[in-house]
Amino acid sequence: MILKNIKLIILLIMPVWLFSQSIVNTVHNLSVSGPGQIKATTETEICIFCHTPHNSKPLSPLWNRNDPGLNYTLYNSTTTQATIGQPDGASILCLSCHDGTIALGNVLSRQADIDFSMGITTMPPGNTNLTTDLANDHPVSFVYNSSLAAADGELVDPVNLVWPVMLENDKLQCTTCHDPHKNTYTDFLVVTSKYSELCTQCHEKNYWISSSHRNSIATWNGSGNNPWFHTPYTSVSENACENCHNPHNAGLDQRLLNFPVEENNCLDCHNGNVASKNIQVQLNKPYSHNVYNYNLIHDAAESALVLTKHVECEDCHNPHAARNLSASAPNVRGANVGTIGINLNGSDVDPVQYEYEICFRCHADSPDKPASPTSRQIEQNNVRLEFDIGNPSFHPVAGPGTNPDCPSLISPLTESSMIYCTDCHASDGASSPAGPHGSVYPHILKFNYTTADYTPESYQAYELCYQCHDRNVIIGGGNNFQERVHKKHIVGEDAPCNACHDPHGISNTQGNSTNNTHLINFDINIVHPTGMGQLYFQDLGSFSGRCTLRCHGRNHRRKSY
Repeated sequence: MILKNIKLIILLIMPVWLFSQSIVNTVHNLSVSGPGQIKATTETEICIFCHTPHNSKPLSPLWNRNDPGLNYTLYNSTTTQATIGQPDGASILCLSCHDGTIALGNVLSRQADIDFSMGITTMPPGNTNLTTDLANDHPVSFVYNSSLAAADGELVDPVNLVWPVMLENDKLQCTTCHDPHKNTYTDFLVVTSKYSELCTQCHEKNYWISSSHRNSIATWNGSGNNPWFHTPYTSVSENACENCHNPHNAGLDQRLLNFPVEENNCLDCHNGNVASKNIQVQLNKPYSHNVYNYNLIHDAAESALVLTKHVECEDCHNPHAARNLSASAPNVRGANVGTIGINLNGSDVDPVQYEYEICFRCHADSPDKPASPTSRQIEQNNVRLEFDIGNPSFHPVAGPGTNPDCPSLISPLTESSMIYCTDCHASDGASSPAGPHGSVYPHILKFNYTTADYTPESYQAYELCYQCHDRNVIIGGGNNFQERVHKKHIVGEDAPCNACHDPHGISNTQGNSTNNTHLINFDINIVHPTGMGQLYFQDLGSFSGRCTLRCHGRNHRRKSY
């Protein structure tokens, strides 16, 4: 009687949460009393589906099931340093149910399989059935030690792991993340996945602490697909890693992305339904960085120099780093923080410091770089060489320009100002997101820039130029050199800006400071050599120069301005 009273007292003083965490109240209770849909028809024992006190497998903890005895397809990635082996330890025990090959009622302590309701035998199809293909699941059964953490560079040293996240004999197993007896959090997780608290027990991604994907409180507006179909959470910050990743049965094997098409992992939110700016509508414009044209070509481990032509969101954005952070040219802005690129010397940089270093990945030394849209007197498709600060002239992307006197600049611009590539190449429209996603204008220009000959001058025709250069100064017709010469050609002759000026710059390996100042590099479809075969401009000093060429059917022989 005394013993019974002691037991009663103990039960009364035990906290309620201990009972709520019992396996009895979880779907791992496969007995007839279990709360889930998958359960036995008559079996009343609870632990029997995994354990037996006698004649168990020679595996702890008193295992009551056979091993699947299979070879599994394993996770593989170009960015993992771990040596991933066939499942062992606790993981192979879990798979004796969760690979769907052995009947749930097939236990060693029963001569016949335990019957299950609804005619269920093995684990039904769904997220809990991992199948024998583990390529789309978080890897298990690999040694996770200090050497691996150091080689990866973005893993927590396992000596710093804290309970309840634990390794088994120095290996990461299913039980590192899951406790099969307690479902305090969803999916039997040992730590909540909210705010990716569980992920960050091991993963220590660079830049993550300040990133928008960790901190944004944006929520889904209810339109289109639910971007968080596999989680119970409702904001970007709450989903964190799982905005893009799914640890089990992921849509794309490498890096366990939600969807097999890379851009869908971004556009599921960046379509105006979660993120405030609709990138998807920009990408559908006539001229775009067309991410839809490529699939599974981009690789997170690829070199900074793009060797095989492609464009994906991750080429310009690091999703672990991107944040809302302003900057001034040429410094990289928040949306592009943490990306790799090519610097002015043609060397890899990681991370980039300047925005143009991202553009140089594809538009500089890449063998598949796009060709120049204009046939020039001096041909150059490498924009790194065009923007070199040692050039005779260049738009001030990588450094202030060479012209000390440019009266057409609109305040606050001065001759010492610098600009971004994306000041010219960006989505059109006043409310469009920054960056060259898509435009109605060729070459993904933010504003119209007409290059055809015999174009009547108007603000709309050269709207791009007139964002920085005062139209009244350019075509004013006064005594100023710029006004006289530009009005004569642009207004009087209907010649486009592009006929004479190369908007990027002229490489010092091809041009010089006599013939190629002021971005002079003729469009040879409009400007031709004279009958004597001569075609050149000469800089004669401040606001002075002369041309020898044939244009609009007339020869200019040392024509001075």
